Amino acid sequence: MKIYADLPSRRIGQIAADLLMLGWILLWARVGKAVHDTTLSLGEPGRRLESAGRGFRDKLTTAGDNVDDLPLLDDKVAKPFRDAAGAGSSIEDAGRDLVSAVDTLATILGWVTALTPILIVGAFWLAARWRFVRRATAAQSLVDSVDDLDLFALRAMANQPLQRLARISDDPTGAWRRGDSRVIRELALLELADCGLRPPGPEIAGPEIAGL
Repeated sequence: MKIYADLPSRRIGQIAADLLMLGWILLWARVGKAVHDTTLSLGEPGRRLESAGRGFRDKLTTAGDNVDDLPLLDDKVAKPFRDAAGAGSSIEDAGRDLVSAVDTLATILGWVTALTPILIVGAFWLAARWRFVRRATAAQSLVDSVDDLDLFALRAMANQPLQRLARISDDPTGAWRRGDSRVIRELALLELADCGLRPPGPEIAGPEIAGL
């Protein structure tokens, strides 16, 4: 599998794009965490309500226990305290439910904030990288020797802009039919460059590559 181009300039661009994508992921992960933490702070009133309800319940329960064994009164004095302690439990439950709801909201908002931009940009990045990998891998399997350049020269005449073909030859089709090795190689270079590959054998340096 061909992951990166052979051509240095394109390979550097691909590595830079991968690093930028990694930075994008880290950036939005931090933003998502910040949104999560900020939303969690909205649960502070619920935590206070839960704490107040727990304290109210405990105090009334303790008071009921203290008067429970008074002579002659049995539990007639303790019962109102214990009944009132139930209200404290309801307050505590309400606070706990509020905290739980805020926790759930914070988790959802954090993930949505982080994943939405990551998935949108990541989809374009992944599609572009996958297209290159497929094309470069297939092309690499077909360019094992100089003899294989005919195929890429033919593809260049079908795919490349006419102005690029004109720079190489006034009659690229005729040169290809005559088997002109220079023209065939330069045509193949155009197509191979689009695939991010080097040609087999000695490389041609100079204006042909610089003009791609």
